[in-house]
Amino acid sequence: MEKIKFLSFLIVQLFLVMEVVNSQGVEVGFYKKICPNVEAIVKEITVNYISSAPTLTAPLLRMHFHDCFVRGYDGSVLLNSTNGNQAEKYAIPNQSLRGFQVIDAAKSALEKECPDVVSCSDILALAARDAFSLVNGPSWQAPLGRGDGRVSILSEALKNPPTPFDNFTTLKTIFGALGLNVKDLVLWAIRHTIGMSHCFSFPSRLYNFTGKGNMDPNMDQNYINRLKIKSKPNDVTTIVEMDPGSFKSFDTDYYTMVAKRRGLFGSDAALLTNSQAKDYVLWLSQSKPHGSTFFKDFGESMVKMGKIGVLTGKAGEIRKHCAFRN
Repeated sequence: MEKIKFLSFLIVQLFLVMEVVNSQGVEVGFYKKICPNVEAIVKEITVNYISSAPTLTAPLLRMHFHDCFVRGYDGSVLLNSTNGNQAEKYAIPNQSLRGFQVIDAAKSALEKECPDVVSCSDILALAARDAFSLVNGPSWQAPLGRGDGRVSILSEALKNPPTPFDNFTTLKTIFGALGLNVKDLVLWAIRHTIGMSHCFSFPSRLYNFTGKGNMDPNMDQNYINRLKIKSKPNDVTTIVEMDPGSFKSFDTDYYTMVAKRRGLFGSDAALLTNSQAKDYVLWLSQSKPHGSTFFKDFGESMVKMGKIGVLTGKAGEIRKHCAFRN
């Protein structure tokens, strides 16, 4: 009997601990009392950096996406390698990421304002949101209160995140495993509306799609011809606009390009191979962001991504420096 009572006590205590941890989950206004100026500080620093270096916008946005697909949204993409371990930021998919100095500057300012309070993962979530708004994109209320992860492994960044080469089945599987749906997948793809890409990211679509020296039949022939002018076989230095004519602005022109079979990557073309995704792409291609539910949909999807695998309570830490574990 005493043993049963003891086990019952342990179970009750376990549920109490779980309740406390869950009650410390992400929420809007998490820092309202303990660091009320956090959002203003991050926004000011993000604006200052992007005003002087606008090309940081796209890498910051991609950093937001890349972090949530590996170990959840825990800031693991910010960590440097250590002796005996290569961190995920050095994996090939992450080598195009830039803007780490923005996160570091915001962290430094917040450590002066309220030491040991604001996580690096929360700073990344805020900086990414503010970067979107600086390129005429949407803004949203960002739930905060994440802890920072202590683990970052290069090999996980090679196998977990979706890639520009994935077909729809692969993409849907990756998203579904994280509780994301087809709508989230289509909205995630708009990261290609901003910035540039190296020609080595899509050569097979132009020159050797099936290994027989042919072009991708899913890509518009006129678009292929234009790309070939700039992107030659084995070119590893030239860059092209991912959303020609609109690569500096967050807008639905990207979906118009995809609908016309002018998406730059295989993952763009994949959106037209599923009826649900295709219908949403076509609807987005005909809508204007400010006059539709697109901004609302996008903000809701970003909040969902920002909640993937978050570390709350004592599960994570508050790093003193975003590139290093405490």
